Parts: sequence; structure tokens; C-alpha cells
Amino acid sequence: MLRIVVITCGAFCYNHSMAKVLLVIAQDGFQTKEYHDPKRVLLAAGHTVVTGSMETGGAVSNMGEHVSVDVALRDVDAGDYDGVFIVGGSGALKSLDNDETARIVKDAEAHEGMPYGAICISPRILSKAGVLRGKRATGANGDTKLPEIFREAGVSYEPKPVVVDGRTVTADGPSSAVAFGEAIVHLLK
Repeated sequence: MLRIVVITCGAFCYNHSMAKVLLVIAQDGFQTKEYHDPKRVLLAAGHTVVTGSMETGGAVSNMGEHVSVDVALRDVDAGDYDGVFIVGGSGALKSLDNDETARIVKDAEAHEGMPYGAICISPRILSKAGVLRGKRATGANGDTKLPEIFREAGVSYEPKPVVVDGRTVTADGPSSAVAFGEAIVHLLK
């Protein structure tokens, strides 16, 4: 007599089609809500989140919270990920406005179909790297300088909470962090 056993997968089975997303944070002063809210949304959708910063070990948020850093930016190959996103915060421009971050976002842009973006102050980093040229984008504008920074970089500023242009997602700050994560999930489908 032949017996056939069928095993079905429930919600806890690993799905190989889920995406691996890199969230880049400042070593000191990343915005905690802009990191945790999108990460929570991505994880709930079944995606893997890898945290990158200048050095491995740990990073400290604007609230003094310590989180683990999985990969140093010098070791990042954008091709190893399905999406690359930069978190804002008081330390972002000081810590992430550099050649290493620019290399990673340019590589992400060069990978056809790969979503990339930034939230809060960090769209300025994307703008400086040239990966927003010809696109619509948003970001933190508390100093009212963002429209001018974007104009000079060939970016169309839209004062909205979240702006999706093709495969690029930008958001204006902590209050838009969940919507930023949801927009990323939508692009990863």
C-alpha cells in the first residue's frame, strides 16, 4: 500500500521570494522612528532587513537607543540586496554624507528595478549623489533649504509626506515612517 504524506506550510515557512532590504543608519544620531517603523513594516511583510552603518557592532539613535549593525558600509555590495534605503536623523548628514554611501546608492540606482530611497534629511544625501536627478522627491525641510538643494541637483521638490517616483521612495520625516515602509513594501512586490 502506497502512503502519501502532504506537508503544507503555514505562516512560519520561509518564502525564498521575499526581499532582503538594507537600511542604512548613522552610527550616532539615527532617527529611531524612521528606522523602527519601516523595519517593522518590512518584517511584517516577510522581508529580511539588514542594518548597515559606517562600522559594525552598534549604533545609537537620537533617543540614546542602541541597535546592532549587521554590515559596515565599506563591505556593502548593493547587488546583494533587493532595496537600499537611508534613514534620517541628526547624525545622518555628519555620518552618511560621504563617498561610501554615495557608492552604495549609485550602485542601487544602477541595478535595474531595485527600489532605493531615503527619509527625512537623508534625501539630501541621495540628491548630492546624483541618484534623484530628473525625479520627484520630498524630505525634511525644516530649514527651508530643500527646494533649492533639489533644484540645483535637478530634482523636483514635492512637499508631501511620501513621494514615489518609479522605484525611488522619499519621505519627509518620522510622522511618515510607516507610510515610507508601506511604499517600500509595495515596490518590492
